Amino acid sequence: MQPIELSAIPPRETAPGYSGRFIHTAGMTLAYFEIKAGSASPEHAHVHEQVSQVLEGVFQLTVSGEPVILRPGAVLVIPSNVPHSGLAITDCKLLDIFNPVREDFRK
Repeated sequence: MQPIELSAIPPRETAPGYSGRFIHTAGMTLAYFEIKAGSASPEHAHVHEQVSQVLEGVFQLTVSGEPVILRPGAVLVIPSNVPHSGLAITDCKLLDIFNPVREDFRK
């Protein structure tokens, strides 16, 4: 078993201002995002349970219409099929964990 170097994974833009590096296991996807201030993710929902942690910066997640401000160290769990959106208040680094695997992030 070898460690994975994030810097060796080519980043991919998933939305304007969202650059991600993805690690896929048998049952989950880890998404390391760098997000530019002011970049927004429109409201959406997916079958994946999502755990979001802010590593750097300030990020707003709106879950079922309720905005929550997240700062470094904060973790928020978004259940499966719950509508949510995001907004980078500052430049941010986030770790999002999805279960099951985000096949759309493999492409």
